[in-house]
Amino acid sequence: MSETAGVREVKSAARTVELLELLAARGDRPARLQELADELGVPRSSMYALLQTLITRGWVRTDTTGSLYGVGIRTLLTGTTYLDSDPRVRLVRPYLDMASGTLGETIHLGRLDGSNVAYLATRESHEYLRTINRVGRRLPAHAGALGKALLAERPDEDLSEGPYEPLTPRTHTTRDALAADLAGIRARGYAIDREEAVTGIAGFGFALRYDTPAQDAISCSVPVTRLTPEHEAEIVSVMRETRARIESATAPGGTVNWR
Repeated sequence: MSETAGVREVKSAARTVELLELLAARGDRPARLQELADELGVPRSSMYALLQTLITRGWVRTDTTGSLYGVGIRTLLTGTTYLDSDPRVRLVRPYLDMASGTLGETIHLGRLDGSNVAYLATRESHEYLRTINRVGRRLPAHAGALGKALLAERPDEDLSEGPYEPLTPRTHTTRDALAADLAGIRARGYAIDREEAVTGIAGFGFALRYDTPAQDAISCSVPVTRLTPEHEAEIVSVMRETRARIESATAPGGTVNWR
């Protein structure tokens, strides 16, 4: 049994979290009882009892036949509370509005979550052709502008050996290729993603250095069909200024410094 800060892990709590994370990772693909039992290595009867407990409390939902399972509405309510209570998210949101209004493009706030980046806030472009990334979405950090901006704030020794998952034909899939890109990001001061995460979409990511190392980053996403050299220069200028304004802003007093 694993330990955290000298305290033994509670097996039932760990299993509950593992189940919810497994269901969340499946997205719009509901799971069957046996699939969940096999994936987590627990008896079918134990998994059924756990599912029924979570269904009763709203953390898991099931279909009309009682044979398919997915995350319940309580997961949404908890996630919303996380965003509403986070002082960094509250601080950054108005600046996302300003950047989106100036550029007319989609602006994101993301946070490093292990080897992924989670989207915490998004302001969508009003253009007919636009990028769409929902809050709560997670992408591999090696593949997009948000993630690469944050990886560049860390030593290359922290990178996993790879190979990395390819999301498009342009995704960096080797450690050497990613490290070379991160070196360029450090020299340039921001990350560029040219169709590495989504085909047809370019991104420009800027780490927010109000934490050391940076945990959060902002980015601007734009369809490559609308990306002229002049527009790219405008995006970089506005996003640099936006980062500077966020970093110089003072968070409201009395907030908790979450780790």
